[in-house]
Amino acid sequence: MKLKILSLAVALVLGGCGLIPEYQRPQANIPATWPQGAAYARPAQTDDATALGWRSVFLDPALKRLVELALANNTDLRQAALNVEAYRALYRIQRAEQFPDVGLGAGGNRQRVPANLSPTGDAGIQSQYQAALGVSYELDLFGRLRSLSQAAVEQYLASDAARYSVQISLVADVATAYLAWRSDQEQLELARSTLKSQSASLGLVENRFSNGAASQIDVRQARSLVSQAQVQESLYTRRVAQDFNALERLIGGRIPADLPQGRTISEPMLARFPTGLSSEVLLRRPDIVAAEHQLLAANANIGAARAAFFPSISLTGAAGTASIELGGLFSGGSGFWQFAPQINLPIFNAGRLRANLDHASIRRDIHVAQYEGSIQTAFREISDGLAARGTYGRQLQAQQLRVDDNQEYYRLAQQRYNEGVDSYLAVLDAQRELFSAQQQLIQDRLGQWVSEVNLFKAIGGGWQANAEKTVVAN
Repeated sequence: MKLKILSLAVALVLGGCGLIPEYQRPQANIPATWPQGAAYARPAQTDDATALGWRSVFLDPALKRLVELALANNTDLRQAALNVEAYRALYRIQRAEQFPDVGLGAGGNRQRVPANLSPTGDAGIQSQYQAALGVSYELDLFGRLRSLSQAAVEQYLASDAARYSVQISLVADVATAYLAWRSDQEQLELARSTLKSQSASLGLVENRFSNGAASQIDVRQARSLVSQAQVQESLYTRRVAQDFNALERLIGGRIPADLPQGRTISEPMLARFPTGLSSEVLLRRPDIVAAEHQLLAANANIGAARAAFFPSISLTGAAGTASIELGGLFSGGSGFWQFAPQINLPIFNAGRLRANLDHASIRRDIHVAQYEGSIQTAFREISDGLAARGTYGRQLQAQQLRVDDNQEYYRLAQQRYNEGVDSYLAVLDAQRELFSAQQQLIQDRLGQWVSEVNLFKAIGGGWQANAEKTVVAN
């Protein structure tokens, strides 16, 4: 038995971090390819959008400027960057534990010794001065310190990946807020033009009523449409202001007065970017990378918890000079040294070490579940984005046809009313349908661009390019 224990100890010493469990990446329960069907766009076969930066995808110059401001000033991103620096410092602290502590100290004391304690039987003053170089070092035979250092570096890498995840989310949030701002501006312009048109129609109806050519019902119905347009104007005036405030919060300051002229929501806002065919793209998302580093850190903590069951050996030594007189501190023959090795073997701790190991194992299992859940969430987000890409084109074409048909319907209804063929109710219905169709077209265009932004975010757009720049910089 003693031979087996000795063999195990030798193997652990030679193996370094042998107490850390062998890491195996969890298998996520997701398909190997993206969903297929009538709703889904066919992904590109070769290119990978994770290598594309937002500058090459966003086409609106105003949006690009706002994203630049957000990346420079946003407080959430600043906090994420500071977290990276904090974890870097923690790693440096933990790594330093593997090296000896060396310190230089000097001191002295004077005391009165009573006669009954003096070896000479006389009371007197005793002095002692010393200066020494001290060294202390823990022999990491079972890898406890190396395991903790490995956990610290994985935490640091996780925080760095999380920073990129925050950055990608920030870019997407700015783009989404900007698109909503532009969309609501167009909705406001539509409401104002509709209000102007319906106010003019109300004037004509009131004039016809004065001449006996229209009924009181026609007047009330026309006024109802004017009131409806006024409601929409107030609604989108408020939304435009709120969108503006949301953008300023995201960019961390005021929107500059010299912001470049932006595009309308009907113009191309994003370039068409590839999505990649294999679901392996999920493993390159920064949030997935961060989750895996957290899992690796938890795995390393198990090694540290296991090593706590084995003896700890510390070496302490000092060398210097000592004298009973300050002037003789560096005289010949005043040198001294001391060496104090210490071994500590845990025997009884009321189950504390076992509980610590159980806790480390449970934390590892929690991170496994979080890692698997992150991959499944990412798969759904990309699948939803592909479904949106595959259907929004057809939806917008159909909605544009609806607007065109309602414009013709309104023209014909107005013509038939002026000719006395139909009542004003037909004109009102045509106006309502046209206004509703125009509003929905703007909303659908917004939905298309927002879905593209979400897809770009879901595939970790720009993550690989940014990560490579960081590696080179470091």
